[in-house]
Amino acid sequence: MDIRGLQVFLSVADSLNFSRSAERLHLSVSAVSRTVQRLEDELGQVLLQRDQRSMRLTPAGRAFREYAQRSVAEWQDLRRQMRGDQQLAGEVSLYCSVTASYSILAPVLEAFRLRQPGVEIMMHTGDQADGIERVLSGQDDVAVSGRPDYLPSRLSFLSLLQSPMVVCMPATDCAVRRSMLSGDMTLPGFDWSGIPFIVPERGVTKDMLDSWLERRGSKPRIYAQVAGHEAIVAMVGLGLGVGIAPELVIQASGMAARVTAVPVWEPLPLLDIGMVSLSSRLEDPRVESLWNVAQQTYGAPV
Repeated sequence: MDIRGLQVFLSVADSLNFSRSAERLHLSVSAVSRTVQRLEDELGQVLLQRDQRSMRLTPAGRAFREYAQRSVAEWQDLRRQMRGDQQLAGEVSLYCSVTASYSILAPVLEAFRLRQPGVEIMMHTGDQADGIERVLSGQDDVAVSGRPDYLPSRLSFLSLLQSPMVVCMPATDCAVRRSMLSGDMTLPGFDWSGIPFIVPERGVTKDMLDSWLERRGSKPRIYAQVAGHEAIVAMVGLGLGVGIAPELVIQASGMAARVTAVPVWEPLPLLDIGMVSLSSRLEDPRVESLWNVAQQTYGAPV
């Protein structure tokens, strides 16, 4: 069980696709497949459950991924020490939304590149609502996420900034906008029941919206459940409904002129946005360094 084999497995565990991993590693698909099969034979366990349509890690695969991550990191540290290198080397896996990659992380990554030029950031993007689960499952070392009401004890959260959550409606004349303007939205008794809402599928902001509507005693008509705030803003801008999104997403989306903030009676809570990681992963000097750079960049409290 060599380091290269572990690196191949980690790539497949991340992509869940032999072809993409082969392209990334500059290997043939058959070579990647044989490497995984060899590891499974050595362990006597199925690591990846695969069929014609999909691939997923088995419980043994998830446990082995944690072992592989530790082993590769320790090997890279040992090589660095043997060479007498002062700089860290290796990779940090980072998950965030597309908006966060440039509106939040840009100054952090620039400073980190100057401080640790030997460490590569493996960035994965998607719905920020998936960030905490990806960290808990070991898919990524660090994620940018909103802080949930309940934070699992295994996790550390570094608050970077807060963004107002905006209830927004279409800026141009349409049926949705006329429905909103037919009543006084600043009053607690405003009737939301007939308003089509575009809501997050899951995550911190969905919980926030559900609590807000429950306090209103309102059950709006759900037009769509969408992954990602960027998609919500786009759909609102197209006149399809009313939605919620962090102000920073609206401003960065290119759709700010097409949506209007709704002056509601009770504003939604601020969204606390930060970096989340397993506390145990912060023992890795690469992850710790990225964490410290983010803390210094945003002046976050220790």
